[in-house]
Formats: sequence, structure tokens, C-alpha cells
Amino acid sequence: MSKGTVLVVTPVPRDLRDALAADWELRDHRRGDDGGWPPVPGIRVALTTSMAGADAALMDALPDLKLIACQGAGLDRIDLAAAAARGIAVANTPDVVTEDTADFGIALIYATARNVVRADRFVRDGRWASERMALSHRVAGKTVGIVGLGQIGSRLARKATGLEMTVLYTGPRAKPDAPYEYVADVADLAARVDFLVMTCPGGPATEKLVDARVLAALGPTGILINIARGSVVDEPALIAALGNGTIAGAGLDVFASEPAFDPAFLTFDNVVLQPHYATLTVETRRAIIGLLRDAIAGVPGG
Repeated sequence: MSKGTVLVVTPVPRDLRDALAADWELRDHRRGDDGGWPPVPGIRVALTTSMAGADAALMDALPDLKLIACQGAGLDRIDLAAAAARGIAVANTPDVVTEDTADFGIALIYATARNVVRADRFVRDGRWASERMALSHRVAGKTVGIVGLGQIGSRLARKATGLEMTVLYTGPRAKPDAPYEYVADVADLAARVDFLVMTCPGGPATEKLVDARVLAALGPTGILINIARGSVVDEPALIAALGNGTIAGAGLDVFASEPAFDPAFLTFDNVVLQPHYATLTVETRRAIIGLLRDAIAGVPGG
């Protein structure tokens, strides 16, 4: 019996490819030189990622498509209205990334406030014998502002509370069941916190939500943590704020352009840079692969 086919429309991690290749034929598909998608009839499953997404033009080029399988939680780059209109299901992997992404937000709080990366470099550069490291800042007792109290934001808030931090949050609306103070305006939130942590969705509604006004409110002792999407931060404004001392530092796992991020970030010693790494644990990868395998297996003739 021949294998079904999964059309892979963007590069995906090797572990996912290997797992799916055991049961399906994987066929890579990319945009043509004109920027359009060459038509491929007979394909019932397309595999993408949250960063690459899937637009209406891709769906039009796959007239028999029944499922868009998306590695990742974010759906802002998938045209959900176009998919619904064509009867195409969309499967993503939101719940399994919650724990590790929230953990990573906490890790970046410590890495930035306690100078973890700077101290490592200080030792490796042989400076310990002749110099003294600059002082870091305590985390316990500080205030964290969470932008987007969804699954990841809520989990991070619980972890921060366990670390004796005060939690404030913002979002489109207050959540009556949330045991934290709601602040409607993101700049007002930034003015009241030590750490501003981005856990909101991407998309037009949150594009450049953190701009020069918000960064000025965060102030010279404040630290920005972004584990959401690069699009939620005005990167030129952030680069300027890091360079002129408007804020104390940043911990960044996501960028407006990945992996070709702005090289200006490399010039700052007060920034911890990560390669979109929050969900890359053995446990989460296993769960993501299992969810996508199950979703694809549920498509007849996939």
C-alpha cells in the first residue's frame, strides 16, 4: 500500500521530518520565482510552521487540501478565514508549548536581572582574577507586567508569584477570574513594573505594541522580555532604547526577522539573545510531533 503525501511548504525541524517520513511521503513545495504557489492537485495535507503560516494563495494552489498541520501555537500567519471558507481544517500545537515557554520567560528574567550571560562571559574571558563583576539585581520582590494573560501568560504569572514577585497584567480586557491587577494601557503597565514580559499573540492587533512610548515608561531600571512574536516590538525603537539607556536591558527569544535578525542587537552587552528556543525541549518536541502525527493520520487519504 502506497504512503499518503504530506506537502511541506516551509523548512521544518529534522526530528519532525523523520517522524512523519515513517508513515507519509514528504514532498517539499516552495513559492515560484514570481512569488506565487505552483498548483499541486491531489494534496490533502500541508505542513507549515507558525512563523511561515499559510495564505489563501497557497490554499488556492492546493484544491484538494483538507488539513493545514502547523507546528507551533501561533495562528496569526495562517489565513483562518480563507481556510474556513474552503473547508480546510487547521491543526496547531498550542497547549504543549505552554509549560516550557513560561519556564523560558522566567529563565530570561533571571538571565537579564542576575547577569547570568555576562558573568559567564566574564569568566571565560579570563577577567575574574583581575576584575570584579558589576552588581546584578534581585528578582524576588520585584514586579512583573505580563502582556497577554493567555495560557502562557497565566502559567508564567503563577511561576512568578511562586518566586515572590508581584504580577500585573494587560490585554484586550480584564479577566474576572484572574487574581492579578489589570492595567488597561500597556504604557501605564510598563511604568509600574520591573519586567515587562510579552506573551501576547502576534498579528495586526499587537504589531509594534511595545514602541518608544512604552519603552520610555518602562524606564532606565526596567527590562523587556519577549517570548511572544518579534512583531509585537518596534525593533528600531528598542535598539535606540538599549543604546541610550532608556531601559536597562532585554531578553529576546523572538525577532521581527528570523534567523536574520538586526545585527545591532549583537552590540549590546545588556541583551540576552536566544534563537527562538523557548519550546525546544525533548519533552515538548515529543508532544508536538505526536499531536501533528495524530492530526495527519485523521485525514482520510492524507
